[in-house]
Amino acid sequence: MAEIIKETASMYTRDRVRLDADIYRPDTKEKLPILLMRQPYGRAIASTVVYAHPYWYASQGYIVVIQDVRGRGTSEGEFNLFTHEVEDGLDTVNWVSQLPNSTGEVGMYGFSYQGMTQLYAAVKQPSALKVICPSMVAYNLYTDWAYENRAFCLQANLGWAIQLAAETARLKGDENAYQQLYSAARNLPLSDRTPSLPDILKELAPDSFYHDWLNNSDPNDEYWQKLSPQNLIQDVDIPMLHIGGWFDPYLRGTLNLYREMASRSKYPQHLIVGAWAHLPWGRKLGAVDYGAEAQSPVDSSQIRWFDYFLKGKDTGILAESPICLLEMGSDRWRYFDRFPNNNQQLYYLASDGLAGMREDSGVLLEGEIEEDETAASQSPQELLETDLETEIERELTNTTDILVHDPWRPVPALGGHSAFPGGSFDRSSLDCRSDILTYTSGELEEELHIVGETIVEVYCTSDAPSYDLCAVLSVVHPDGKVYNFTQGYIRIDSREVPIKIPLQATCMCIYPGNSLRLSLSAACFPAYPVNPGNGKLPKQTRLIESQIVTLTIKSGTDYPSHIQLLVIN
Repeated sequence: MAEIIKETASMYTRDRVRLDADIYRPDTKEKLPILLMRQPYGRAIASTVVYAHPYWYASQGYIVVIQDVRGRGTSEGEFNLFTHEVEDGLDTVNWVSQLPNSTGEVGMYGFSYQGMTQLYAAVKQPSALKVICPSMVAYNLYTDWAYENRAFCLQANLGWAIQLAAETARLKGDENAYQQLYSAARNLPLSDRTPSLPDILKELAPDSFYHDWLNNSDPNDEYWQKLSPQNLIQDVDIPMLHIGGWFDPYLRGTLNLYREMASRSKYPQHLIVGAWAHLPWGRKLGAVDYGAEAQSPVDSSQIRWFDYFLKGKDTGILAESPICLLEMGSDRWRYFDRFPNNNQQLYYLASDGLAGMREDSGVLLEGEIEEDETAASQSPQELLETDLETEIERELTNTTDILVHDPWRPVPALGGHSAFPGGSFDRSSLDCRSDILTYTSGELEEELHIVGETIVEVYCTSDAPSYDLCAVLSVVHPDGKVYNFTQGYIRIDSREVPIKIPLQATCMCIYPGNSLRLSLSAACFPAYPVNPGNGKLPKQTRLIESQIVTLTIKSGTDYPSHIQLLVIN
């Protein structure tokens, strides 16, 4: 292996702003392709929280460039979230393509913000940019990042805003502001008069993106249209290796981007999803060890991807199935030619009215869908009415469960994709709360393999004009432990029923002897703000305004509340 040489170099953007970068290259006269990462956290980090160090990537025969984006690290200019990344990304790609002893061909990698900079750099379609590996990104910035089903992603957004504001204070040498923000990052300010808009951000970060995200609460606002890759990369077509995690808050964006590109691209589009949160990407997450096979293959996979498209090496990667998913439960990688989206399995909610008081009161009854065109086009209620579910119909009686949401003691977030720390935890003690309704199946007799998005549909009404619903799917083990594996959250500001809650996509194997559980609540705090019940938006909601909200969940033949799973053999 040739010695790796590190140097620092600068370039100037079209508006004469200096951007600084570290360059890692093997000590060789051979011309090499370039791998570029553009990031806002100080280039020395180089996303080593999830990737191998740039030294390793350079040792694979690449010139690796890690650049501070505008206004971050030692780069000049003012940092403004995503605003300059299209033009700066284009200028940077063109600059690195001219580096000495390079082939002039560029690939990009990175996750989160560094994933977004790849998409923005591709907007103008620079000829030197041949391939990218976007990880954990937003395709639509509103629906895939800032909000989930119109609910503001409070903990993730607030934590990130404070982190970026602290870095701004550090770069300015404002020690007092930095110290306050540093402390706030470790104990999020969630009890100010306006909980979603804490005083510290108003005072110390008045220009933070966070205010824009709160103020633009409509997905159709111009703010989102200008920044969402969905509206910017319609003409972009290059090979992409998409990377996500089952417990990553931005998995929606990764899958939406993958599906869009796979549907229209003339180039290969591959997808890897592991049992990971936003970070880390290892075999263990939350309270679960997913085994040695679950360790991240991303570094080696990216090199194989880059070797093929930047060096012309036949690495065999295109002969493999394009979709690689870590199946939790079995803890093994599964491979698909297309994202599974076929077989449906229904579980109907049933209860004796005490689903919030006793674990044996709320149940899930398995429904069979006959494989014919008539059944496939029928609603769950029509299935019952046409006697395709005669056994279940005999067991289902119309029942009402009452759930009282008290904002003084909202249901706390525990793992999942929206909270920190993320992942799977034993929630058996949490499910004992009376403000969580639980519905549990009998012990499974056969393996249940769930892949893709689950929909929970419930007949729910409220005595308030606005309320939230959180749905969590878990595996119940014979010893009583309950481990969550996917969930969804929605804000409701209408009287329409039934309510459909999309859950985070997942890949899960539940073995015989275990049971499936659905847990319903009206809060998941602080992952999302506590809904005050009065219809006001988070930016308008004062702590004192929150009120007790009563939800009525109906199930039975006339109210076929149910879970719709996508399953495979």
